[in-house]
Amino acid sequence: MAQDTEFRNSIQEAEAFRGPYELWKQRQGLPTLTGLAVDDVYTQELTPWKARGGSGVFINLEGTGGFNDTYLYELAPTESSEPIKHIYDELLFVLNGRGSTTIWVDENKKQTIEWKANSYFAIPPNAWHQHHNLSGQDPARYVAMTAAPRVIDTFKDDKFVFDNPWVFKNRFDGEDGYFKESARPQGRGQWMTNFVADVVASAPVPGDVFLQGRGGGTVSTVYKMVNATVTSHVQAWPTGACSTFHRHGPGIHVLLLRGQGYSMMGQDYRELEKVDWHAGTMFVPPEMWFHAHFNTGTEPALFLAIGWGSEKPKAGGKQYVYKPVSEGGDQMTYADEDPAIHAQYHAELAKSGATCKMGGVHPYCDQK
Repeated sequence: MAQDTEFRNSIQEAEAFRGPYELWKQRQGLPTLTGLAVDDVYTQELTPWKARGGSGVFINLEGTGGFNDTYLYELAPTESSEPIKHIYDELLFVLNGRGSTTIWVDENKKQTIEWKANSYFAIPPNAWHQHHNLSGQDPARYVAMTAAPRVIDTFKDDKFVFDNPWVFKNRFDGEDGYFKESARPQGRGQWMTNFVADVVASAPVPGDVFLQGRGGGTVSTVYKMVNATVTSHVQAWPTGACSTFHRHGPGIHVLLLRGQGYSMMGQDYRELEKVDWHAGTMFVPPEMWFHAHFNTGTEPALFLAIGWGSEKPKAGGKQYVYKPVSEGGDQMTYADEDPAIHAQYHAELAKSGATCKMGGVHPYCDQK
C-alpha cells in the first residue's frame, strides 16, 4: 500500500508541474486546446482575455513539440487591443473582419497597416503593436503563430520577454514601407514580403502538370518575412489529386483555407493517423512524421503552412532534404507507398462523387 501511495503522489506531482510558458498561460486566464487538430478556427469558442482586451484561446497541438504555438484572438466591433511587445516573432493570419494594426519601436514613428480577411503579416521581435477593429458591426478574428514556448521557457523571466528595451535593428528598425506588400513572383517561388493583402487571391493556381511540387500537381509559394528570418508557405493542389509523403521539423501549423479532404501521418505505415479537414481546420504533423494530403472535394484545395519548423535540424544535425528516401532524403515517391493507401483514397473520392486524376503518375492508380 505504501508503494501504491508513493506512486500516486509522484503522478500527481508530475501532473501539477508547470514550466515558465505554462505558468504564463495560466496567468492569462485562457484555456488551451490540445490534440492533433482543431476542427474549425472560424467558429472555435473563445474566452475574454483581460490582459490584452478582446478574447482568445491558446492552441498547443501535439505536433509542435513545444517548438512554437498558436492562439486565436478576436476583437468586438470598434474594439482595440492593449499595446504589447515581446522578443519573439509572431505571424498573423486574419480569419475574418477588417481592421488595422499599429506597429512601432519608436513612439514618435508609428506605422499602421490595414487588413481584411485572408491578410497575412509578421510582427517583428520586440516591436510594439496594437490591433483595431474598424467595423462597427462585425467582429475581427485572427490566428497567430509565435515562438513563445521556447523563448519564455528559455529565459524564465516575463519582464525580459515582454518589457525589454532592446531593438532588433537588423530585423525591424521602424523603417518606412516595411509592411507594404512587395511585388510577388509569378506562380511558384519565394516571396520576400512582410505583408500579404490576400493570401487566397494571390495563391498559385494548380494546373495539370502533375510533376510539379510534391506531386499531384501541387504548387506553392514560400513567404520570406522579417528580413527573411521567418518562413512559411501557401500550397494548392487540384481536385482528384494527392501529395507525396514527406516529413519535416515540428511546429508547422497547416491551416486549410479551401477544399475538403484528409491527411495521413505517422512515423511509418504501420500506424497512420487520419485527420479529416475542411476550410478552417488546423493541424500540425509531429517532427519526423511522414504525412501526405488528399483532396477529396470538387474544388482545388489550399492551405497556409504557418511555421518555420523545417529550419530546425534533424537529430544529428542533418538538414531536411526533399529528395526520395532511397537517396537519403525526406520525401517518398508514390511507388514507396502501401498500395492500400491509394485504394483508400479512391474509396474516399467515391463518397464525394469525385474522380482520381493520378493515373498518369501513381503506380497504384487504376484510373488510367
